[in-house]
Amino acid sequence: MERITVFDTTLRDGEQSPGCSMNVAEKLRMAHQLDRLGVDVIEAGFPISSEGDFAAVRAIAGVVRRPIIAGLARACAKDIERAWGALRGAARPRIHVFLATSDIHLKYKLRISREQCLEQAVDAVRLAKSFCDDVEFSPEDATRTDPVFLCQVVEAVVAAGATTVNIPDTVGFTTPVEFGELIRTIREKVRGIEKVTISAHCHNDLGLAVANSFAAIDAGARQVECTINGIGERAGNASLEEIVMAMRVRPDRLAYETEVVSEQLYPASQLLSEVTGVAVQPNKAIIGRNAFAHEAGIHQDGMLKNPLTYEIMTPQSVGVPDSKLVLGKHSGRHALGLRCEQLGHQFDRHQLDEVYRHFVVLADRIKQVEDHHLVELIATIHETAADDRRQSGPIPLAIPTLAVAGPEKSREHSKRLVPLSRSGSTGLRSLPLNPIAERHGDAEDYLWGV
Repeated sequence: MERITVFDTTLRDGEQSPGCSMNVAEKLRMAHQLDRLGVDVIEAGFPISSEGDFAAVRAIAGVVRRPIIAGLARACAKDIERAWGALRGAARPRIHVFLATSDIHLKYKLRISREQCLEQAVDAVRLAKSFCDDVEFSPEDATRTDPVFLCQVVEAVVAAGATTVNIPDTVGFTTPVEFGELIRTIREKVRGIEKVTISAHCHNDLGLAVANSFAAIDAGARQVECTINGIGERAGNASLEEIVMAMRVRPDRLAYETEVVSEQLYPASQLLSEVTGVAVQPNKAIIGRNAFAHEAGIHQDGMLKNPLTYEIMTPQSVGVPDSKLVLGKHSGRHALGLRCEQLGHQFDRHQLDEVYRHFVVLADRIKQVEDHHLVELIATIHETAADDRRQSGPIPLAIPTLAVAGPEKSREHSKRLVPLSRSGSTGLRSLPLNPIAERHGDAEDYLWGV
């Protein structure tokens, strides 16, 4: 399988995401985690942007020795010299130069002609090359640039000494087929392109960043630029964890490999959330809270029989400790019964039916039933049944004394589980203790997972 270079820009483009700014110490922590993760390139920052960013890039360059350490610079002398000042201590430095090439950027932002753009790009790459052998050039807004002019710029910077040419979809405008065609055009039209690495840098404004990245790889790009948790400007960048695991899970269709240690994906995600204070959306692929959580009864039943029924990768393969069966109104008896056993309570099917009916009513009220809710519910049902027996004798569905796995285990659970207050917000005492069985009768087999 062909190897793909993973260029992580969490500390540069990712940090430009509103609310995700990091100081020097935080960037160092993330850089060490990215090193453990096994990324090939760490874009550590934009040295000209601030004294803090310069210090962070210099600090990372001085202590993180395995991966390439890149610093971003605009296509002007002061930026390039500042970037080299931060990177000169790196074991493997790279200066990453960028210049916009689309007509809209040239006219309204830079106010220069195409000819001036071409000259500025060449001069910038030559200057960067005088400091550092490893130079990357990015034509900003490449996917909205005239393809003929884009090829002219790429050919000129390759001749000037660029070793990597990155094709950015700066505003997340392109689509997979279109982007693949653009990469193929560059490979066919640009002289000398076979001597350099083509890279893809995709933004997620239309939700296509990962798909566009794979389209570029399929067309011949061999470096992909991405971020942890997909953070970045506006809607973010291509998600590193999604790219890596798509290759791992589907080698039959994506016959590429990386050096990323996938078990470090979740730790990297968690550290980034801790450092920035920005939580990951629960349904985020690979590392979201719900990525390995199951609530529906059919799914839970399948998971208990064989996890492969509903999981295409193991949670451990990305560093998540284990799958979770979440108890909610869609859960079935199989998962409920298993959780009761884990808490020390064992029921036959008839008894479990009674617990399940009350459980569904409770779940309708509080959405997710935690262990202490379940213990409280069982105790309440048992006490009510005992009261009914004292008043009117045995009743058909009364639950007998609960079987607890020994006194020691019972004490252990009582220490570990916090009982719910009788006056708590869930209002267990106010729930109907004899819900009409027909209310859930039609759904019982479905929820049971049969």
